[in-house]
Amino acid sequence: MTVFHLRTPLQVEDVRKLRVSDVIYLSGIIVTARDAAHRRMIEHLRNGRPIPVDLNGGVIYHCGPVVERVDNEWIVISGGPTTSARMELYEADIIRHFGVRLIIGKGGMGAKTAQACREFGAIYATFTGGAGVLAANAIRRVVKAEWLDLGIPEALWILEVENFGPLLVTIDTTGRNLTEEVIEMAKNRRDEILKKLEAI
Repeated sequence: MTVFHLRTPLQVEDVRKLRVSDVIYLSGIIVTARDAAHRRMIEHLRNGRPIPVDLNGGVIYHCGPVVERVDNEWIVISGGPTTSARMELYEADIIRHFGVRLIIGKGGMGAKTAQACREFGAIYATFTGGAGVLAANAIRRVVKAEWLDLGIPEALWILEVENFGPLLVTIDTTGRNLTEEVIEMAKNRRDEILKKLEAI
């Protein structure tokens, strides 16, 4: 395990040196996006319409932040991750067409995303679930919000962060997928235990 301090926008060489189990602390700009925002990005892509944020070299955070309006500014109160598997349907196309270098969420992602990470030079990293206040403490300001018509949790929140983390790399640019490896190890261990029980 190696600890990296990275700043956005990320270059392909920034992420290609990272490997599963490395830890990242991230500074710069990140963009939150959940199900509805991913669907709209794909719709815009198919219709040849631009999206309101530049994701080239950027970071998508699977998060529906808790925010409040204070003196005409948005403040993030809590910003923990949401389950990434729901975005598996869209993420490979998002990586491919928008140049995203880092996806952050919880719970892992699947084979389609891992393949896109390998092909296009991106990584997926997990942030601890239930640590929304820790995440909020690393958010310096809300730069802007887009697609608020989707609702506050589903909007695109463009956030400036400082030392956001720790983020654990679970899919790297070789396509290695730590979540899938752990699941496979657990299945194999279960089968071994069942065989021993059957022999008793």
